[in-house]
Amino acid sequence: MRVLVLGAGGFLGGHAVESLRALPGARVLRGGRSPAGDLSLDLAATGVEPLAEALGALRPDAVVNCAGAVGGGAVRLAGLNARLPAVLCAALERAAPAARLVHLGSAGEYGPAEEGRSLAETDPATPTSLYAATKLAGTLAVSGAPLDAVVLRVFNPVGPGAPEGGLPGRLAAELRRAGPGGTVVVGDLSAHRDFVDARDVARAVTAAVTAPAPLPRILNIGGGEARPVRAVADGLVRAAGFRGRLTERGLGPERSAAVSWQRADIRSAATALGWRPEYGLDTSLRDLWAAGAAGAALPAGHGPR
Repeated sequence: MRVLVLGAGGFLGGHAVESLRALPGARVLRGGRSPAGDLSLDLAATGVEPLAEALGALRPDAVVNCAGAVGGGAVRLAGLNARLPAVLCAALERAAPAARLVHLGSAGEYGPAEEGRSLAETDPATPTSLYAATKLAGTLAVSGAPLDAVVLRVFNPVGPGAPEGGLPGRLAAELRRAGPGGTVVVGDLSAHRDFVDARDVARAVTAAVTAPAPLPRILNIGGGEARPVRAVADGLVRAAGFRGRLTERGLGPERSAAVSWQRADIRSAATALGWRPEYGLDTSLRDLWAAGAAGAALPAGHGPR
């Protein structure tokens, strides 16, 4: 099996590559902007023809799209989150119509949720930010394409290698800069989120690549539990041995005010993929801290609950 991972150099893409490489007989191809990859293209700007030509040469049995943006302005968000999935679908139709497409969506697509109620794949999508709207556009492009395709709607990923663009990675970096007795200021931490380890996301990707067809068009990938964002701060403080002052001041991100509660209903993923999360939040946070201290990501099998 030849599996092409787009965005292979990113947080979730890197974990997906590692998980897929464990498949017997699999050859994992890496795609992105790196000239060292098997496919080297500016994914935000590529057209259908160049991408179809590259896909025709690589002949993938499956394509995993982990490429995306969480910031960088409207043009970058639209280019990677909305335009790329549409271009990719058109290129696959032309060059590799039998390949399975596994695309990573976002829980942000759902928008506000009723407190205490889990979000199912059949719930309406009402995004409240440009990021979430562009991710929904990508999901619609994939779910409406005449391909063997599935969208894994990923909730809040955490774990070793988490980037500073998200709260866990940013807070870990700030704790490291502050030192054991320093001061760290954060925004409001009262929102509830569903956290899922990046290694569990990678396991879901691998299961989606290898599962018998057909799959549901959208599957939630989350921890199945709503936790206060404050629990992330508390877990990282414990992992870091931080003895300084963590001050909660002012408002958190705009999305936290607009979406105060989210929890995934993950029963469909269990049925379709035989998948359930294996890593607890405390383990994810300990491994995130340890990976940063070591200067490298931990092995994929480190520390399951």
